[in-house]
Amino acid sequence: MLRALLAASALVLTVAAAPVQAADAQLQKAVDNPARGAEHRARDQWRHPAETLAFWGLKPGQTVIELSPGSGYWTEILAPYAKATGGTYVTTGADLDNPKVSEGAKKGRADFEAKYADAAKWGPVKVVNFGPQSGPLGAPGSADMVITARNIHNFMYQQGMLDKVMKDAFAVLKPGGVLAVEEHRADPRPETPGVTDGYVAVKSVVAAAEKAGFKLAAQSEVNANPKDTKDHPFGVWTLPPVRRSAPGGQPANPGFDRTKYEAIGESDRMTLRFVKPS
Repeated sequence: MLRALLAASALVLTVAAAPVQAADAQLQKAVDNPARGAEHRARDQWRHPAETLAFWGLKPGQTVIELSPGSGYWTEILAPYAKATGGTYVTTGADLDNPKVSEGAKKGRADFEAKYADAAKWGPVKVVNFGPQSGPLGAPGSADMVITARNIHNFMYQQGMLDKVMKDAFAVLKPGGVLAVEEHRADPRPETPGVTDGYVAVKSVVAAAEKAGFKLAAQSEVNANPKDTKDHPFGVWTLPPVRRSAPGGQPANPGFDRTKYEAIGESDRMTLRFVKPS
């Protein structure tokens, strides 16, 4: 059955970078916002924010939930865009209802909330609990889009977490709502056991999403990087923006030659649009 599903998914339209519709000037304004962090704006050449969001189908006035926002790359675009268009931006943080959540995770959430607390600058940023035991992302059928960017490999490291994420996303989305995925792509080589290098096979993402009830609507090459050989000594984290120069948990190696990895740039990534059937 799974083989048949994946075969059918292979027939889904693959599209090039989706152009930003001229009518959505607010999206380009959000991308061009000088208030965005310099380190985030420097990554636009690799992350193609306007084209990626257009491909996912972002529209004015939508309720968008972003999972695990990291340093806030998408927050700095999506929150002002939601404010300008009458939409709602929601993101996730440490599950404060879980007594086992670490102090480090709590601090990370507090720091993020403080960073984006200025609603006049960024627009309202609502943070909801998220983790292996967290409750719903929101009311059933309340969101237009759920975004997970460069997170799938992390979800795969915790038993059952990827299934939970997919189920939670499916539940919170309206019929016809979009699950938007960006992830480091293992293809065409096989996925490594345990995804230890951070690269995920497209079929793994498709299988997890379809298991939850989603249908793959389209794939884009907007975030493809043919220079990425995917054989780096410290996995995908050897590349920018992490730039790891030693095994995880060890001090950085100042003698590590980064020349070829800087020339590669950020990873080759799949960009997928799934839809919750109406």
